[in-house]
Amino acid sequence: MNTINLVLCGLGGQGILFMTKVLAQLALDNGYNVMGAETHGMAQRGGSVVSHLRLGNVQGSLVRTNEAPLLLALEENEAYRNLPFLARGGRLYVNTSSSLFPRDEVRSFLGKKEIVSRAVPAGKIALDLGAPMSSNLALLGFFSAFEAKPFGYEALRQTIAQISPDRFKEKNLSIFDGGHQEGKKG
Repeated sequence: MNTINLVLCGLGGQGILFMTKVLAQLALDNGYNVMGAETHGMAQRGGSVVSHLRLGNVQGSLVRTNEAPLLLALEENEAYRNLPFLARGGRLYVNTSSSLFPRDEVRSFLGKKEIVSRAVPAGKIALDLGAPMSSNLALLGFFSAFEAKPFGYEALRQTIAQISPDRFKEKNLSIFDGGHQEGKKG
């Protein structure tokens, strides 16, 4: 079984830990060994939160520089801050409504490392669907439009349904689906 390294980042309160929980549960359900580590800055005050998730035959919980094929960022500046983790040919998914993403000074770095970057206004999707605090689910839905096993749409949707509290389940799935539909457009 291949090793898959993911780095998830954002600001305190954006739902990085729930995203990590969804991806970890999905991996467990698919027979992967899972190791993870979270670093919290001033999470309660909107500080940096970074989560490392390692799937497969791994020895440690931290992703090394240049070893993550996937980086999901709920905030644009946190995406830039965590770019060193991305491996050559990696994929970057970012919640941003900026039409200037990625910034010019980052474009050449992404090009040299053959990194594919995709941006989605996940915050706007969540807000439009009545749950402004759920941009994490919109980003996961967007991500599911481009990724295959084990992170495909159906598997992620099923895992979200499985671990969401009953009172939030339908709303969570609605936001996830909204992000997925946005990804299918492009």
